[in-house]
Amino acid sequence: MEPPDILPAGPSVSGGPAPVAADLARLRQYIPRLSRGDHDLNPDLKPLATLKPAAVLVPIVRRPEGDTILLTLRTPHLTAHAGQIAFPGGGIDPGDADPLAAALRETEEEIGLPRAKVEIAGRLDTYISRTGFEIQPFIGLLTPPLETAPDPFEVAEIFEVPLAFILAPNNPKRHRITVQGVERQYWAFPYRDRYVWGVTAGILRNLRDVLLGTAE
Repeated sequence: MEPPDILPAGPSVSGGPAPVAADLARLRQYIPRLSRGDHDLNPDLKPLATLKPAAVLVPIVRRPEGDTILLTLRTPHLTAHAGQIAFPGGGIDPGDADPLAAALRETEEEIGLPRAKVEIAGRLDTYISRTGFEIQPFIGLLTPPLETAPDPFEVAEIFEVPLAFILAPNNPKRHRITVQGVERQYWAFPYRDRYVWGVTAGILRNLRDVLLGTAE
């Protein structure tokens, strides 16, 4: 499923959001449930029988003016999820000790962030994508200054979104699109000129629920 041809831009945040810090106790105490996925909003969209294991890092940057979420913009020539906004991460290789090791390895490869600079604060629910990935998201705390070096083949840009925006009362937004005559729904966080949607938005919604104490 692709986003609409014309992507709605999120409103500018006048003066910037109020400083917000993640509730680390809630993050560390949260026990992930079995899974979430694209099928949550589309019950007829059954997960594929065979899923590819993957892992991502959900990086929270601990800035004095308020925590932010670090995201990447994928390059347009990639065969999977080209040009989309994503967390650093990817498939689990045979040499990875576990999914967390995969998430940290992929993060280092994609944005040049050494794993020693990441403090793991917990894990979110496994997310199953309609494209056949079973994704384990790990929450990583990053303390500035950050030294990153994006891989130009995979990452077009690294940017941050204020955590206050993710936790705002009117977020996330449920959007609809018709694909081959079938209506599909998905979560989205339109932020200024960024359009965070799909799997990334679904994982951010999970993070939001945990931090606000509304996770099921």
